[in-house]
Amino acid sequence: MSNISNRRGAIKKIVGATTALTAVSSINAAFAASDVAMGNELKGKVNHSVCRWCYNSIDLEELCKASNDMGIQSIEIVGPKDFPMLQKYGLSCGMVMGLSDGYGITKGWNKKENHEPLVEMYKFLIDETAKAGFKNVICFSGNRDETIGDEQGLLNCAEGLSKVISYAEKKKVNIVMELLNSKVNHPDYMCDLSTWGVELCDTIGSDNFKLLYDIYHMQIMEGDVIATIRKNQKYYAHYHTGGVPGRNEIDETQELYYPAIMQAIVDTGYKGLVGQEFVPKRADKLASLRQGVNICDI
Repeated sequence: MSNISNRRGAIKKIVGATTALTAVSSINAAFAASDVAMGNELKGKVNHSVCRWCYNSIDLEELCKASNDMGIQSIEIVGPKDFPMLQKYGLSCGMVMGLSDGYGITKGWNKKENHEPLVEMYKFLIDETAKAGFKNVICFSGNRDETIGDEQGLLNCAEGLSKVISYAEKKKVNIVMELLNSKVNHPDYMCDLSTWGVELCDTIGSDNFKLLYDIYHMQIMEGDVIATIRKNQKYYAHYHTGGVPGRNEIDETQELYYPAIMQAIVDTGYKGLVGQEFVPKRADKLASLRQGVNICDI
């Protein structure tokens, strides 16, 4: 109680020259604002990020301001054109996304005919990412088809990515392949299991090529999330969240308990970012985002 009294007394001195009514109003407002700020302080064990595409209905600058208010350090899955806005608000981009011309999730590194344009594209992305001081560029395996099995697709990915990985190493940028589910969201996507992704990492053999472990996608494909994180943590450069089933808010409405998952990630010594990638179904999307950050802030 003495600390509260001292704080009120200090505020009263600051507004001493104003009328009594104004002074009381100012004291109460300052006291409430202080309490809110104290309540919103994050614990610092988890570094928070948010995926832009989940909040496309919100202006990017507004999302930047809200991210600062919530203690979020990064807005990800954006390309170089959005870097200046992020930097204006002191935000990083935890995972750079800049694919175009049809290349992306379904059309990726597992087909040799894609290698030449992808190499050119990724050298540009690596350059822009390095200039901005960011670390990670996302990539995708591409889809399976009747002509290419998983083993050949893995070898093709390794062959194509080997053409840019040394460039990424020189620029101190990571190329990170996302693990996605092929059951619900991305039929025929090749990099749909941790075992396949880990084998690709071992085949490429560079610390600058790793995996994005999407907790939502991998719960659908293989489950055993915490044990898999513990086993393969050296291969994971980034994490994404999402509620299962439905990919919505990560609260008690779904089957994953994120505080335990976050604790497992922290226990591995991971110091990177965790990106909120659930799709809010509530009207107040930013309130859902704040809730997600607080759930993961162990």
